[in-house]
Amino acid sequence: MSDLGVDTGLEAGVSRDEVRGRIIAAAAELLAEGGRDAATTRAVAAAAAVQAPTIYRLFGDMRGLLDAVAEQVLAAYIAEKSAREPHPDPVQDLRDGWDMHVAFGLAHPALFEIISSAPHARRRSPAADAGIDVLKRRVRNIARAGRLRVSEARAVGLLQAAGTGTVLTLLAEPDDRRDPGLSATAREAVLAHITAEVPVIEKAGPAAAAIALRAVLQEATVLTANERLLLEEWLDRLADTIPT
Repeated sequence: MSDLGVDTGLEAGVSRDEVRGRIIAAAAELLAEGGRDAATTRAVAAAAAVQAPTIYRLFGDMRGLLDAVAEQVLAAYIAEKSAREPHPDPVQDLRDGWDMHVAFGLAHPALFEIISSAPHARRRSPAADAGIDVLKRRVRNIARAGRLRVSEARAVGLLQAAGTGTVLTLLAEPDDRRDPGLSATAREAVLAHITAEVPVIEKAGPAAAAIALRAVLQEATVLTANERLLLEEWLDRLADTIPT
């Protein structure tokens, strides 16, 4: 019998990917049913019909396994979010994206806390990068419409901070004690700060022009990559000078 067969307690010939998938599925189910405390090494190993050392062999440690579970669930969510038909109003499209983000977090409390905890301590996952790209595209569409009042970088940062903070605040309260209007209030406060009802380009000044130019800068093929990066930095600094 192969080493994999010995470690897993499964029949010989079971592939590494199948064992890995079985462990991830077991951990995901335990997290959904009982939260992070339920997904212990012993519980996951028993549910996946493997021996505990197999988890460490395939994932390094329990943190590695939890990250793998979060990556799989997050990737499925981002794929669904990316495939959604965008609203013709880019601000409403961003509003809808916020609501989806909050709904996902409340539906997957244990996983959301894993995704949100100590992001600086580990490499950001491909699924998380894909999610940020979706957010950046939505912000870019608002800028293209001339309705972004701050730089794209600042808008994305504010949305990430406020969206994640909103979910974590709601998750910290029992279901029956959560403020039902908290998410909408936070969402509208951020949107009021970063967007305008009418195109800001109609206002005179370098900041409004910088936002408009930054939104279409990728189309400027005459610039080298280094020139584009430098101009992006200058435009972002100018964009954030619009009075709020």
